[in-house]
Amino acid sequence: MAEKTVRDVDVVKKRVLVRVDFNVPMNHDGAITDDTRIRACLPTIEYLAKHQARIILCSHLDRPGGKVVEELRLAPVARRLSELINKPVEALNDCIGMQVESAVSRLRDGEIVLLENLRFYPQEEANDPNFAQSLSRLADIYVDDAFGACHRAHASIVGIARYLPAVSGFLLEKELETLTSLMANPGRPFATMIGGAKLATKLGLLNNMITKVDCLLIGGGMAATFLKSQGHGVGSSAVENSQIENVLKVVSKAKSAGVELVLPQDFLVAEKLESGAVTKTVPMDKVPEGWIIADIGHKTVEVFSGVLDKCKTVFWNGPLGVFEIAEFAGGTRSLAKVLANLKATTIIGGGSTAEAVEEMGLTDKMSYVSTGGGASLELLQGKVLAGVAVLQDK
Repeated sequence: MAEKTVRDVDVVKKRVLVRVDFNVPMNHDGAITDDTRIRACLPTIEYLAKHQARIILCSHLDRPGGKVVEELRLAPVARRLSELINKPVEALNDCIGMQVESAVSRLRDGEIVLLENLRFYPQEEANDPNFAQSLSRLADIYVDDAFGACHRAHASIVGIARYLPAVSGFLLEKELETLTSLMANPGRPFATMIGGAKLATKLGLLNNMITKVDCLLIGGGMAATFLKSQGHGVGSSAVENSQIENVLKVVSKAKSAGVELVLPQDFLVAEKLESGAVTKTVPMDKVPEGWIIADIGHKTVEVFSGVLDKCKTVFWNGPLGVFEIAEFAGGTRSLAKVLANLKATTIIGGGSTAEAVEEMGLTDKMSYVSTGGGASLELLQGKVLAGVAVLQDK
């Protein structure tokens, strides 16, 4: 990649501020339920420790709205990281200010501290230059290893690069290289499977992917808008009427490019999108009035599987049904198993798709599982990520 990485700068005995994405899910007791994002940053942290850097980690956690929320403190994350690397990680109770600067000044070579949740300050998301400058006073070098937040123009991601030399960590480097290679040189046939509820957030991805892929498979809530554009009834399913004209353009563009566009053949429909609701499976053009599309049906799973079986590269982003409700997770789970058994390069977009794969224990069966949902979407739309644009060039 063209940007400098942590390998390209001298970090020995230097204070290094590392932006990580430790936005991990926790239960009501404060226990971390999935530490994937913490593990993903270990190579960078361990490299810095081995090279005697003084390591200052910073991250956000959830959306506290610019104020202190006790249950969103990062102390549990520091404890889990400490267990993973088998060395102490001190959780500080703030991220800027004299007390934080004093704690950082006491760091010895190879030691680690974790700053408090950056989003306790509204200045973080506002990309406030004074906040960025306060963070910069803690360090000599800035390392961005937060791919999942790298598309955000926040103070700890882009603002800080005005004050410190900015380079990539190993996770960010791997994400960029993997996803860029996917678009530049995929094995063919190349299929993209897109699900999720909101079509508007995926439209840029669809339009860019049509110029790259051989097959495009559509599932999830967005399928309702595709079907409505083709004149089919979708019951009480949510439809983005404002996007129907854009959908017609996608369909036309796929046809012109010779791309195989595959829509669901049947659906699991429900009277309500809640556990225990009455359900039935119907053909895609027979969704009853008052019923809601909740998942793809068995025939669709078979059709999608047949298309994927012939592919050498598959990119998947977005669940194919209302995955968070167990009764509506069958399609997503079935296709995840299909991908896990393909003799192909399988790349999973971040967010809920990655969570589904992780929950099923299939992460190691995929070629690559991205840690960033929104960031991977923007990158695959052909956009330059805000956090990458500020890194130093090699």
